[in-house]
Amino acid sequence: MTFSAADGGSAPATGLDTAVLAGDGLTKTYGKLTVLDQVSFRVGKAEAVGIVGPNGAGKTTLLGVLSGSVPATSGVVLLKGRNISSLRPELRCRNGIGRAFQVPRPFSGMTVLENILVGASYGAGLGRAASDRRSIEVLELCGLVDLANRRAETLGLLHRKRLELARALATDPQVLLLDEIGGGLTDSEAAELVVTVLQLRELGLAIVWIEHIVHVLLQVIDRLVCMDAGRVIADGDPHEVLRDAAVIDAYLGRAAE
Repeated sequence: MTFSAADGGSAPATGLDTAVLAGDGLTKTYGKLTVLDQVSFRVGKAEAVGIVGPNGAGKTTLLGVLSGSVPATSGVVLLKGRNISSLRPELRCRNGIGRAFQVPRPFSGMTVLENILVGASYGAGLGRAASDRRSIEVLELCGLVDLANRRAETLGLLHRKRLELARALATDPQVLLLDEIGGGLTDSEAAELVVTVLQLRELGLAIVWIEHIVHVLLQVIDRLVCMDAGRVIADGDPHEVLRDAAVIDAYLGRAAE
């Protein structure tokens, strides 16, 4: 595989200036409703960051602001130190931000391979030969080779999620945003997905993963962020975050005890 890695050294990110992708003071309001409230966030080169929190915490909105599908009310988004706040989603994708959504929506009437080719051709802007090569690589990585010629709408949930991940990978991302791609899967299916995500880490991709299945996250991530009511309430070592009293109160509840 030849996915690009972010510029810079191999040391973990220590601030916005060393991050592959970062947000500073991100706020999103809808009238009087504040969904994100002065959120600062970063992910470093080859780092995997998990995001947890109760429903309505602002997790998916944060991914939307980072990827450009949701315009921030205020704050800035930085990609390798460059302010990309004004870039449209497709230009952020072209510059290295890939995103896999919670509910897979493959292009119906097209095969698995054709879906992935769309990501390589339009998301990454690759020419025909390069798109073909990238798509084959992604098919292999995501375990979809045997299904390449299947129409996408005939796939089961696990393979739809694999296809959603594959389309994002085909865009040649430097950072990959995953929004609950484990949702709805059985334990064994989620375990298969973890193996694939761990392979992506070996390729040097930065990963931001929202997931309610905490034990799945813990197999992959370096850092855990917990959000509540539009704010980050904890950020650090995953096990320490899970022991944080504010996190237990807001998200884990009595089950954590």
